[in-house]
Amino acid sequence: MDKSYWIETVKDRKEYPSLQEAKEAEIVIVGGGLTGLTTAYYLSKAGKKVIVLEKDKICSHTSGNTTAKITSQHGLFYNYLLQSIGRKEALQYLNANEEAIKNIANIIKEEKIECDFEMQDSYVFTQSKQDVEKIKKEQQALEYLGFSCDFVEDIDIPIKEKEKEEDKNHINVQKKVLGALRFKNQAQFNPCLYAQGLASKIEEMGSKIFEDSKVIDIKKEGEHYDVITENTKIKAKKVVIASHYPIINAPGFYFMKMYQVTSYLIAVETKEPLFEGMYINSEEPTVSFRTAKYGDKRILIVGGMNHKTGAKIDLTNSYKNLEEVAKQIYPDCKVLYRWNTEDCIPLDKIPYIGEFSNLWPNVYVGTGYKKWGMTSSNVAANIISDKILGKNNPYEDVFKSTRLKPIKNYEELGNMLKEVGYSAIINKLEKIDEYIKDVKQDEGKIVEVEGKKVGVYRDKEGKTYVVKPYCSHLGCELSWNNLDKTWDCPCHGSRFTFEGKSIYDPSIKDLEKFNF
Repeated sequence: MDKSYWIETVKDRKEYPSLQEAKEAEIVIVGGGLTGLTTAYYLSKAGKKVIVLEKDKICSHTSGNTTAKITSQHGLFYNYLLQSIGRKEALQYLNANEEAIKNIANIIKEEKIECDFEMQDSYVFTQSKQDVEKIKKEQQALEYLGFSCDFVEDIDIPIKEKEKEEDKNHINVQKKVLGALRFKNQAQFNPCLYAQGLASKIEEMGSKIFEDSKVIDIKKEGEHYDVITENTKIKAKKVVIASHYPIINAPGFYFMKMYQVTSYLIAVETKEPLFEGMYINSEEPTVSFRTAKYGDKRILIVGGMNHKTGAKIDLTNSYKNLEEVAKQIYPDCKVLYRWNTEDCIPLDKIPYIGEFSNLWPNVYVGTGYKKWGMTSSNVAANIISDKILGKNNPYEDVFKSTRLKPIKNYEELGNMLKEVGYSAIINKLEKIDEYIKDVKQDEGKIVEVEGKKVGVYRDKEGKTYVVKPYCSHLGCELSWNNLDKTWDCPCHGSRFTFEGKSIYDPSIKDLEKFNF
């Protein structure tokens, strides 16, 4: 898969060692994204010695593949919060995210982290008459919460309305903007440079970071926990699960309370000067715009084309559609980078932050950021570190991770197929190639072999890869992703390479492979 602009801009990054021997620690943090690193930073600053375990490289997954907007404007969200949970907790959500912007700015200033941080106004805009009323209701909701925001009719993106020619693109931005809601004093940055700065400070304060140290299990053993990696284990008093999607199914059962979506981004170079501000439209499909520093110039970052991970749809044009959006505004632009990412979506749209489960004391979690992970990661780090340090946090109630909410719908649960015991049958077949001969080069599909399903991919050179097409997490049947050449889980968003290697949680085990 293509790499993000943020990841590619980190030059001479420090390499951290892999955990090779058993250790004991007061606090272990599973995950080296922004939630894990920020939590480690706060705890280290309070005098705690922390161990961070990252399965790959720090900030190399969701945190490094984001749009990196640092904002409390999470789409049109606050009217929904008022209607669903009331004023008190809606205000907690708003204030927590506003404070997170200030927290990030303070860390960057205090620690002198060079990460292209800059203040920007944030906008949700619409080109639909129906959504103008939604935006005005959102403004009223925010005013009721005591937050100052503006309804504006003009935005800085040079969107020009087409008068005659019918637009046939999948997304049409060449329509008049009818209104927008502006949040002032929001921000943006390069998350990977920020993560490198945090990691450096964490080590300076005496805590440890280990990369290429995949956690495969956590077990409660009396008054402590064994955090088990592929090579060894750590005996810990407290554990923070900051691995994007919790890898432990029970207790907690987060797989029943969230699903994942995939979204796409491109970074493009333009010949024209770029706009100020950060933007996202209110309609579907959603498209996000921001700019970023690129040497002595600026580039445009366009994101969108969201879909549920594992959906059985053709993804071939996902980047092309974003490029068409960019070229409608800047016809001569050139694509420099493209990447995609996954985000966890809670059923009630509010992140899960706090105790992992009432059955596991001293284990904490931050997950379900619904594509707004920059502020959410800081909110989570503050709540979790406060809990570990025995402090009260004024915002924790709204994010309470053990809150009682309806589980995922039964149709979704019904998709969790439990396929077992056919490996020996498949491996004994001598002529499996006759069953898969119709698979074309550079094509992947699920085919039946003697009544059993196998996942087949034939590469451009004709080499064939055959896997058991059921997620190693809970057994859901996988879908073929014809853009990234991966096997994707429609239930919880795990992803695997065509060779079967696990690349996105909650799965931690590779797929079973068949040789013939």
